[in-house]
Amino acid sequence: MLSDKSFMLRHFLAALAYRTQKALRGAPESFGSFNAGKETRTPAELVRHMTSVLGYARTFFIGGHYRPEPLPTLENEVARFHEMIEDLAGHLKKGTPYQGDMTPERLLQGPFSDAMTHAGQLAMLRRLAGVPVAPENFIVAKIDASRLGPDQPEPASPDEIWPEAPKD
Repeated sequence: MLSDKSFMLRHFLAALAYRTQKALRGAPESFGSFNAGKETRTPAELVRHMTSVLGYARTFFIGGHYRPEPLPTLENEVARFHEMIEDLAGHLKKGTPYQGDMTPERLLQGPFSDAMTHAGQLAMLRRLAGVPVAPENFIVAKIDASRLGPDQPEPASPDEIWPEAPKD
């Protein structure tokens, strides 16, 4: 049986999948290589880093190390990212025991929260690239722990008034 904490962590991963896809949906093909400035990660590099952070979290279930090599496109990076989310969620669902002194709280405060921070950075990079993401009420978003891949639902409650919207 899935513990309450594992249930919440799986839901958090689903929210991460949703928010990441929200930040990427409708982005121009060139967005993956957008460079906001010196020493700033591109969106493709950010998604690879998010996968790396979650891969680190996975080592607390399966052991070993995880350092993903760069993939040729943002699309490839995004596919690998969602595969990692699905794998982590699978360990939580199965009740795979944690290794070492890892706890659900540490997973949340460390790698899971780190990855969510980077989802926000992707949204910020969209704005800097001149193609901002529309705001929405995330409380009513259709986030489901069984939906962890790139195919995420459209916003359930997008803001109708959006002063920062790009001018057509």
